[in-house]
Amino acid sequence: MIKRASNKYLYLLALVPFLVVALLYEILPLATVVYKSFLPDAGGAFTLENYQTIASKLLYRKAITNSLKISITSALVGIVIAFLGARAAHERPGKMNRAFTAVLNMVSNFAGIPLAFAYMILLGNTGLVVNIGKELGISALANYELYTMNGMSLIYIYFQIPLSTLLLIPAFDGVHKQWKEACTLLGGTPGVFWRKIAIPVLMPSILATFSVLFANALAAYATIYALMMDNVALLPVQIAGCFTGEVRIRAGLGGALSVVMMVLMLLMILLTNAISRRFQKGGARR
Repeated sequence: MIKRASNKYLYLLALVPFLVVALLYEILPLATVVYKSFLPDAGGAFTLENYQTIASKLLYRKAITNSLKISITSALVGIVIAFLGARAAHERPGKMNRAFTAVLNMVSNFAGIPLAFAYMILLGNTGLVVNIGKELGISALANYELYTMNGMSLIYIYFQIPLSTLLLIPAFDGVHKQWKEACTLLGGTPGVFWRKIAIPVLMPSILATFSVLFANALAAYATIYALMMDNVALLPVQIAGCFTGEVRIRAGLGGALSVVMMVLMLLMILLTNAISRRFQKGGARR
């Protein structure tokens, strides 16, 4: 009994370094950001001034709207493409599958300034693909405007696809071939199998992946800043501007914008978890 208790405390002791890291680099910074969001930049007592500024100023409202639009759109498009890629990887195991996974791992790490530079070379005002579109008379390519919200959405979709595919590939292991065979024996078509069996089974993983993609796009900063600097209304860019401004640092306003971003992420996680539980309960009843 004494030995079992000592082993328990030994395990707790092994967790101490991780708890210290979490406290110093996650909990304390988060608490500091929330605390400063209620303090005016000019000094004074607790106030809602920073949040009132966000609600009243068009720039910040537009930043929230643009971030939500581009995050939801890129997450939806990315997860649809990732679903097809993960399905193909699941149905074609072997060397090709391993090569596919290796490529995904490589391109998922291609982000930030190198990704911005690559898009400028390809789709900038004088980019390679744009010039090819002009030569061939393809207006969609010739008139592509990279330095707009719609133009940048392609960048977001790019870095969403490999991440979501890597997250969905293990989920397909839960779809057993025996289920498809049983469905076929009972007269079901492949469409019926995916609509009635496979997709409901995969839906919790799809929703969880969607929430990860949403958070990933909402907080994306380096690539967009390298392309547009401060000339774009997005939440992460506006947050960075509050701490790196040439005039003065606005830590309170930056903290309030950060809290708004965290609340949006939390709401999306709660929403996807609620929908996921409904699918799981429906599957249990079936």
